[in-house]
Amino acid sequence: MTRILNNQEITEILSMDQCIDALNSAYLDFSSGVAVTRRRSDTLVPSGESVYGLKTMDGIAPSLGVGAVRINSDIVTWPKVGDSYRRVKVPAAPGSRYTGLILVFSTETGEPLAIMPDGVIQRMRVGATSALGTHHLAKRNPKTAAIIGSGWQAGAQLMGLLAVRPEIDTIRIFSPNPRNVQSFCGEWAGRLRQELCAAGSVAEAATGADIVLCATSSIDPVFEARHFETGMHVGSIKPPEISRNSLDLADKVCVHLGQGKPALVQADNLAVPDHSGDRGWKISDAFDFASCTTLPDLISGATNGRTNADERTCFVNDLGLGLQFAVVAGVTLRLAESAGIGQVLPTELFTQIEHP
Repeated sequence: MTRILNNQEITEILSMDQCIDALNSAYLDFSSGVAVTRRRSDTLVPSGESVYGLKTMDGIAPSLGVGAVRINSDIVTWPKVGDSYRRVKVPAAPGSRYTGLILVFSTETGEPLAIMPDGVIQRMRVGATSALGTHHLAKRNPKTAAIIGSGWQAGAQLMGLLAVRPEIDTIRIFSPNPRNVQSFCGEWAGRLRQELCAAGSVAEAATGADIVLCATSSIDPVFEARHFETGMHVGSIKPPEISRNSLDLADKVCVHLGQGKPALVQADNLAVPDHSGDRGWKISDAFDFASCTTLPDLISGATNGRTNADERTCFVNDLGLGLQFAVVAGVTLRLAESAGIGQVLPTELFTQIEHP
């Protein structure tokens, strides 16, 4: 049978702690050569005044007995907000909806075990990945943190941060939209013992903070060297958020896997801000991420994390991994089966007797 899940059902059963534990084990399997993953692939063509993007990534988690493919079918725009360009997906599917799917397969029979949207899982795996970087690179017993961003991804950064550094007392939130900041603080304040404060600028949020986490849609830097204080840890969900000067100033830069940027195929004469000029993925050409410590290196103990309280450290989530989706979706499937959640359809609907 093939289980069909929706985002609400996934939210009910999947916790940040479960994601962190599952990914920690997955990176150990990756380090030992047991688990495998493929570089993300982006395929782009014009779509009216926007761009149509087909994005895929896949990986196999033998310990869970699953392989998975994540597929995004996106209409993408790059508006300028203030001084920065943003990468913004348009909910152009009927009903003003987005299209992102995870397909989970059995490594024993090849059959499709589950189909689910990627919205909640992609957010949770990003938050858990940043949390693992923070766990190894941030100082112990921090008191103040800052989150740059106030959207969907910022919420997962907050959850991941508090999962690994629950002793934090104060968290400052900044984004260019004060209304979004107030809404974010109001949404989360009632769930947490920590004090959430709206900040008026990146500098106000970061000054005196032990940890700064960037979670924005910007394809230009939002964290600059002038914000980078002694002993601070700064994290990002994608390379452009932390400026090149900040990376040069850091005592230690760790990346997710060092793949730098996705494999790109696009129509002739199509130029998009992500891949042109000096912004977006172009920072991967300017900084040698391939020589940096990777998250699996830290988790396996192959390299050390923070070694003293005065180090400036960075974690750059340079590129998402298909392995993350295999692991988190595989764990989600087990939880759903145990709870009896989701719709179950005959696998014969998705398999065939004809030789492919």
